[in-house]
Amino acid sequence: MNLKVMDILKKYTMVFALILVTIFFYWQTSGKILLPQNINNLISQNAYVFVLSAGMLLCILTGGNIDLAVGSVVCFVGGIGAVMMDKSLNVWFAVVVMIIGGLLVGAWQGFWIAYIKVPPFIATLAGMYAFRGLANVVLQGHAVGIRNTTFLKVFGGGDECYVPDFFGGSGLNTTCMIAGIAIVLVYIIMVVIQRLDAKSKGYNVTPLGQELAKIVVISAVVIWIFYKLANYKGIPAAAVWIAAVLIIYAYITTRTTMGRYLYAVGGNEKATRLSGIDPRKVYFFAYVNMGLMAGLAGILVAARQVGAQPTFGQGYEMDAIAACFIGGASAYGGEGSVFGMIIGAVLMGVINMGMSIMGIEANYQKVVKGIVVLIAIIFDVLSNKKKK
Repeated sequence: MNLKVMDILKKYTMVFALILVTIFFYWQTSGKILLPQNINNLISQNAYVFVLSAGMLLCILTGGNIDLAVGSVVCFVGGIGAVMMDKSLNVWFAVVVMIIGGLLVGAWQGFWIAYIKVPPFIATLAGMYAFRGLANVVLQGHAVGIRNTTFLKVFGGGDECYVPDFFGGSGLNTTCMIAGIAIVLVYIIMVVIQRLDAKSKGYNVTPLGQELAKIVVISAVVIWIFYKLANYKGIPAAAVWIAAVLIIYAYITTRTTMGRYLYAVGGNEKATRLSGIDPRKVYFFAYVNMGLMAGLAGILVAARQVGAQPTFGQGYEMDAIAACFIGGASAYGGEGSVFGMIIGAVLMGVINMGMSIMGIEANYQKVVKGIVVLIAIIFDVLSNKKKK
């Protein structure tokens, strides 16, 4: 019994940490951190973290590799889109160019890393400087505003960028609540199907009691979050993009051949090569994906900030890396999950918002975030030593 409790505590360490941190800030802010508007802001303000972390996770899985250029790429791509829309070019053409720009950057860096064997740290460090410079060239050193209302509403900029309440009414947003209930039902159905499938194939399954407890907790959290959002303005547009990215990348990492290759390369590249898998293609795939996510993040940030300026994206790469490591991704590669990354991103968001509401100086906020990341890495290192 004690062993099972310890296993649960170890498996969900960061979940419990998130709960404790939230309780602490709830106490210190007199409950302000859990007001509906702040829950909404937590999602919208950290949209770029969720999106970039999804791409960063794939890079980290390949062997603890990271991409230092993503913040600069966000600025570069956002700058391209802002300038195009400022010149009254078609908004969807601008969006396509921004996405393609991110993909090309990812392919450029992936080529040097995968096929020329330039260490990822060096290749992306070069990219960090190069694309920051190109962003300044594109923007000519000035801020460029975005006035296209279609772009702003679809990608989450401004006060009216929410999923409409199709059922109308005043007070509680009915559409938001229905969406929350639908998500819970789909989640329960998926868990049941996976459990039955595993049993039919003779695999070991989680004890029914633990499974039910997990379903109840996750369902309660989802309903609570949607209830909070429904009491403000409903589902922010940015949340739709976040959900789409997280679902797709959860599928990639758990249900696809390439997902298995990512874990295999990170776990033992030599053995992976001997088994007939080309690690170069895996590295290239990871960094092209990172470029794609940087492109999408550039779109979301430009919409959120209603424009672009040369300083955008500074430190974004560190937020994404921190979310992955805090969420349980191994600094050695081969370990990590989208669920863990989500917990890491939310934890960082709660810490940022809690300290901001408390009025803690920005420099001290960085100190706290640095300590949290260090603790997560130390935990990973100690866990790997025990395995050995």
